[in-house]
Amino acid sequence: MAAHFGRRLRRGATTTAVAAAAVAALSASQAPGVTHTVSGDSHGAQDDVTDEATPPPGTPVTGDSPYYTDLPPLKSPTPTGTAPGTAGTPGGTAPSGAAEAGIPATVLAAYKRAEQTIASSDPGCKVPWQLLAAIGKVESGQARGGRVDANGTTLSPIRGPVLNGVGFANIPDTDNGAYDGDTVYDRAVGPMQFIPSTWATWGQDANGDGRKDPNNIYDAALAAGRYLCANDRDLTQANDLERAILGYNRSRAYLNTVLSWFEYYKKGTHQVPDGSGVQPGSNTPDSGSPGNGSGTGGGTTAPSQGGGDTGAPVKEPAAPGGKQPGKTPPGPAQPPGKPKPPTTPPAKPAPVPVLENAGTGALTAMAGRDLTERVTVRVKTEGRPTAGQQVRFEITGTTATVFAGGKRSVVLRTAADGTVTAPVLEAGDRTGTFIVRATTVAPKPSAVGFRGKITVRAADKVVRADEKPLTAAPGTAFAHRIAVKATYRDTVAPGVTAVASVVTTGADGEPVPAEKGPYFKGPDGTRLNVLGGLTTAADGTLTLPELYADDLTGPFQLKLALVGGAVLTIDLTVTADPAPTTSPSPSATATTP
Repeated sequence: MAAHFGRRLRRGATTTAVAAAAVAALSASQAPGVTHTVSGDSHGAQDDVTDEATPPPGTPVTGDSPYYTDLPPLKSPTPTGTAPGTAGTPGGTAPSGAAEAGIPATVLAAYKRAEQTIASSDPGCKVPWQLLAAIGKVESGQARGGRVDANGTTLSPIRGPVLNGVGFANIPDTDNGAYDGDTVYDRAVGPMQFIPSTWATWGQDANGDGRKDPNNIYDAALAAGRYLCANDRDLTQANDLERAILGYNRSRAYLNTVLSWFEYYKKGTHQVPDGSGVQPGSNTPDSGSPGNGSGTGGGTTAPSQGGGDTGAPVKEPAAPGGKQPGKTPPGPAQPPGKPKPPTTPPAKPAPVPVLENAGTGALTAMAGRDLTERVTVRVKTEGRPTAGQQVRFEITGTTATVFAGGKRSVVLRTAADGTVTAPVLEAGDRTGTFIVRATTVAPKPSAVGFRGKITVRAADKVVRADEKPLTAAPGTAFAHRIAVKATYRDTVAPGVTAVASVVTTGADGEPVPAEKGPYFKGPDGTRLNVLGGLTTAADGTLTLPELYADDLTGPFQLKLALVGGAVLTIDLTVTADPAPTTSPSPSATATTP
């Protein structure tokens, strides 16, 4: 997400007092919770979600990164007229109206295209483009005022802060830096601020360029729309709308900010040229220096013309005769009075429980097996272990890893020493990486993430299931089929892939692939000296297809190699002579004296 910036009091068509009252009214509905530091003259704090608006499970789209907290102008955005020409294009003039109601042309087109696409594929959702615009405003200031190229890709990267647990969530790297340029921790990316692990699930190719790019406003807007529509939501229903927005950032203050822009845009907007959109009132980037491409607020912030704070003093119009209305000539300067000490000392903030790793090891396992390591965390409050604290464990990623019982999210309480251990992890059948995220269930949550990996099924040992001799006469099939059994660490190894190759001895005495000699048959009867696509059964056994001999006699070998390093070499013999037989031993002859 974008950096969190100060909420500015609006000036212009209304008085400062009226604007302050409106801001206070919005803030009053927010429950106490997570506090994000804000800059400038902000007076509001970001608040976490209360039970009345429970967020959907799983990691939020943005990883609960910070965001712009500017509120829309109090003046209606409805344009007052349209000049000749096409609004918002170089050849025309934009309608007059509040500057904050102007949305850059390409960004606006992306929102509207996303609405149309989803209306066709998921008509029951009814996602309005104004909702996407509201989220885009809060997340990136409409892609930094529309700084995108003709295809909708941002001219420089928009990246949120490093999610390393210092002031933000702790999300270890999930994309090897492919999207966010960070191979240690994740960062929210693009105009709609997706964290890489969420983009891996919801990424879209909306502009048809063959890429799912979170830095492209068309791709990002469609991905955001599909996420908002998840779980069969109908966004005309208040509860579904709230849960969808809270899935982006689990904060009541965030919900209120997005809804305020949503209502504002529904009253009227107009198109402006790309790069000329109004950016949030504060120019402090989320990370890096302005203009370096790493922060959401980089570049020059356009002045707010819809009641926004431009930073310049507000002058009242002069009355006839050059006098200011309502003003009296200044009297003699008076020395400042001595400030009075506060009658009541400020309340001490409640201590915040902090989550830490309690010795969790590497989370690695083979597909289809349980992980031997379990996630263990500890909660401390002011340095002391906290008992009875609820902790939510959630699994995200591309694998099928679940907790025992098939759950991807569980809530447990800490023991007397402040520790809590998640249930056993079951790897599932899909390989790849996953994240286990532990978060305190508290007004001000603390989080820590653990990265895991699921590898392919493997075997470290394979043996023959019998010792039957493998011989054949030229042009016939071998009398017996080859049967083997694979194990891994002395347990059966099911689902392990294998390759069988017929080899012979080369001139240097080393085994080489046999061009002639024993062979398998393909489905169409073709000769195969190498046979792949073999897989061990549930009990670790594998029986090879029938093996045939051509007219070449001699000794051969069959090499069976399994994933994981297990290899078995089996002797084969093709001979025209009948199989040797064992003659009975002569019986003892009795003798008489």
